[in-house]
Amino acid sequence: MTTPIDHDAYIAAAPDPLRPLLGQVRAQLARALPDAEEIIAYNMPGFGFGKSVIAGYAAFSKQCGLYVSHGAIAAHADDIAAEGLKPTKMGVTFSPGKPISDALIAKLALAARRDLGL
Repeated sequence: MTTPIDHDAYIAAAPDPLRPLLGQVRAQLARALPDAEEIIAYNMPGFGFGKSVIAGYAAFSKQCGLYVSHGAIAAHADDIAAEGLKPTKMGVTFSPGKPISDALIAKLALAARRDLGL
């Protein structure tokens, strides 16, 4: 995938089955972080302020990822496990067969924002 110019271009270039998931994540992040800016950082779309990234998301060949602070992942480890999703140090992966809920997206985004003090 080439460097995206904006969120729409990133989602359009993603594999077809993942586009609805990316749209869901984008919409929920926009709701949870209404005053944050849509940004492109580390070749992926995200939300933040200036150079501070609160949350980013990405598509791979068969799954997507939501990337937030390590503290946000740790604080919501039980919620992530309850949805049957795989956490990493800085994110959580999900797929069309095992999507992430809107509630978990919001929890992670708000926890990451608190971690950054924004």
